[in-house]
Amino acid sequence: MAHIIDGKKISQEIREQIIADVALLKEKNNLQPGLAVVLVGDNPASALYVRMKKKGCEETGIRSFEHVLPGATSEEDLLHLVDRLNGDSSVNGILVQLPLPEQISEEKIINRINPIKDVDGFHPVNVGKIVIGDDDCFCPCTPYGIQELIARTVPDLKGKHLVVVGRSNIVGKPIANMMLQKNKRANCIVTVCHTATKDIAHYTRQADILVVAAGRPNTVTADMVKPGAVVIDVGTNRVPHPDGGDKTRVVGDVDYERVSIVAGAITPVPGGVGPMTITMLLSNTVKACRIQNKIR
Repeated sequence: MAHIIDGKKISQEIREQIIADVALLKEKNNLQPGLAVVLVGDNPASALYVRMKKKGCEETGIRSFEHVLPGATSEEDLLHLVDRLNGDSSVNGILVQLPLPEQISEEKIINRINPIKDVDGFHPVNVGKIVIGDDDCFCPCTPYGIQELIARTVPDLKGKHLVVVGRSNIVGKPIANMMLQKNKRANCIVTVCHTATKDIAHYTRQADILVVAAGRPNTVTADMVKPGAVVIDVGTNRVPHPDGGDKTRVVGDVDYERVSIVAGAITPVPGGVGPMTITMLLSNTVKACRIQNKIR
């Protein structure tokens, strides 16, 4: 049976370090990292994420700035808010919660955020720095959390074959680029599978580390996994509950019950990758504070 990679436990360990880092910045430099989160509209899932981010800030000592705007907000007004936050020295990180209403271009908003405050890691400057291996950048929070889980599970990553299922800009592409860099937390041989891959199982069976971000339940089954492989399930899918009725449950993109018999280590859903995302956002905010104040 596979070792369960406990994202909740690892996330808490990282948050304890963040608390210590924030306290040190206050003590030595009289600084308090600040994160501004912007929510446009009343999307329930987005509102929940914003509340969780605010709670994470409170727990770690990071100052939280919350901007909740009506769904009818114009693109121009949102751009003006981003400009104001870019110029506010008390704000080290800016996160505009996606998705945005249809009248607003997500690309324009992301591109307007100052790259040194782009703690979500979506600005083209940060994307480019990830590709060339520049450490002075911000990695998207979910891939950053995935890398942390992998690095803590597989101490020696050099030459390991990592296969990613999915090529999204949010998870698939960033984690592929991050894990092929020449450093101790990467240095893998990387293969990316996607909808044009004819025989995904041919590749997944070669993986020492398998990252599945396909957005579909049971995309990876036990016969597709190399015995002893590390499996990172990024999926979050709501499916009917076995008890029937109107109840539902959350599952990943991997057939967890069967794959956990074959794999050497696996993330559960929930409780694996999920808890890491907001934690790495907080970590990026502390890093942004250091970079902007030239503290190494």
